[in-house]
Amino acid sequence: MEKSDLPTTYDEWFHCITVKCRVRLTPEFARERIAALGNVESPEAVRFAKIYGQTHRERVVEWYQRVAG
Repeated sequence: MEKSDLPTTYDEWFHCITVKCRVRLTPEFARERIAALGNVESPEAVRFAKIYGQTHRERVVEWYQRVAG
């Protein structure tokens, strides 16, 4: 996925994750992703930010927080 193809809104992201990627977004799954991406020093967060950018990582964490409730 090119950076220009990244979702920029929650609705775009939700569609991408649930329809295109067929991921079931449960609060539990969202909390797991927040743990992995929320710590800027974790290897997964560093890798994600390197590929998609720090701003997008922060945005995705916020979106997962919405799912987690």
